[in-house]
Amino acid sequence: MPGVRLASSRGRWLLFTTVLGSGMVMLDSTVVNVALPRIGRDLHASLAALQWTVNAYLVTLAGLILLGGSLGDRYGRRKVFVLGVAAFAAASLLCGLAPTPGVLIAARAVQGVGGALLTPGSLALIQASFHPDDRGRAVGLWSGFGGIGAAVGPFLGGWLVSGPGWRWVFLLNVPLAVLCVPVALRHVPESAGRRAHGRFDVLGAVLGALALALLTYALIEARAGLLPVAVTGAAGLAAAVAFGYVETHRADPMLPPDIFAGRQFTAVNLVTVCVYAAFGGFFFLTALQLQVVAGYSPLAAGTALLPTTALMLLFSARSGALADRTGPRLPLTAGPLLCAAGTLLMLRVGQDADYPRDVLPALLVLGAGMVTLVAPLTATVLASVDTARAGLASGVNNAAARAAGLLAVAALPLLTGMGPQAYRSPTAFDAAYDRAMPLCAGALVLGAVLAFALVRRPAADRPRPECRTHGQVTAPPLEGEPPEGGRERRGGERADEG
Repeated sequence: MPGVRLASSRGRWLLFTTVLGSGMVMLDSTVVNVALPRIGRDLHASLAALQWTVNAYLVTLAGLILLGGSLGDRYGRRKVFVLGVAAFAAASLLCGLAPTPGVLIAARAVQGVGGALLTPGSLALIQASFHPDDRGRAVGLWSGFGGIGAAVGPFLGGWLVSGPGWRWVFLLNVPLAVLCVPVALRHVPESAGRRAHGRFDVLGAVLGALALALLTYALIEARAGLLPVAVTGAAGLAAAVAFGYVETHRADPMLPPDIFAGRQFTAVNLVTVCVYAAFGGFFFLTALQLQVVAGYSPLAAGTALLPTTALMLLFSARSGALADRTGPRLPLTAGPLLCAAGTLLMLRVGQDADYPRDVLPALLVLGAGMVTLVAPLTATVLASVDTARAGLASGVNNAAARAAGLLAVAALPLLTGMGPQAYRSPTAFDAAYDRAMPLCAGALVLGAVLAFALVRRPAADRPRPECRTHGQVTAPPLEGEPPEGGRERRGGERADEG
């Protein structure tokens, strides 16, 4: 039985290193958008290169995050976590030194691989190492500190870009990793999981990531010529079909198809795809809009985005508790509608936008919608499966959200007519932004309609979230596998108060 106590020196070091490792990924998911205009200017990059700067990372992270958890179960969670931190740091160093957009994009893809290894491993280490009496509190602290990291990301990114330069957005990860790795090796006990036997679904992971990469390429490079785009798009669809075939016929698939047999699980993931596609497109374009059109500095743009993540950090746990009483259908319907209203309010943001009058009201409405929606969404995903599959269900939901975001970042510039240099022209970018926000709002409204039509109150004896405090806007919080011995709790009981 795991026996590390939270109050012990080893327990504090264990929590510190897992928070530090996962915090690098959470920070990176929010700071890069603010740096994009400066990256484009310094590297003479096109809009497509900026899209790939975001999406190369998301392709490998979304495609491999389920495999990352399985690798930890097989080879040891600490070992895979440390490997992920090292890979993330090495890729961050290369990002910071990148002389061309191509090198930056390749390094971002490697960053995503590191993130896929360390993100599930950090939570799994906590669940596998701490004494059962301390596990809930440790998970609550892990998710809370991670939420703080995600919340300060845009501000920190803006400060770095305005001060030392955009390269420090990536170089900052190197000293954090240098601190994290030796602490993990010295203080974190090794552990393996219940899935330590059987074959890895490497083929499934490769096909899933390849399908995402090819479809993303076809969307981003759609103006490059019909033939190459048609070929890559068809290849992406073929890879997606092959992925489905492999997962259906393997004995130990990465993504068991029968998990979608439950109507509730499928419905909530459809809602997830709609809302996180909207969020991915919104935050990518808004970070550019505030700088390119409104004339904000990177620091001002990063600070401007703080209200959404701050609201989530402050009120996500209360939102989850409220949804327990009302059921998930109401918050999963009202939340996306509030977000859609906030998205449309951003149409007021143009040249010389006044922050209190034009920007802040929209972000407050958007943040209120995210508070209303995200915690109940996670709870409903977990409650739609058996306890033993809670970690898998959360991983699928997290990967679906990231995949939806990357496809939105790829598709929105195409759908709104943004040219390769649109982000260098305030007039052209503003016009395209005004066409993009209604599309984001439409995706959110579709999510609300799906939730109202399909989501129902789950049974009371299903798994409950352990990560209740969070501030991440790019994906729902990741829950781990229930620890050996079970995590089943009676209806309404919580592992922590987060």
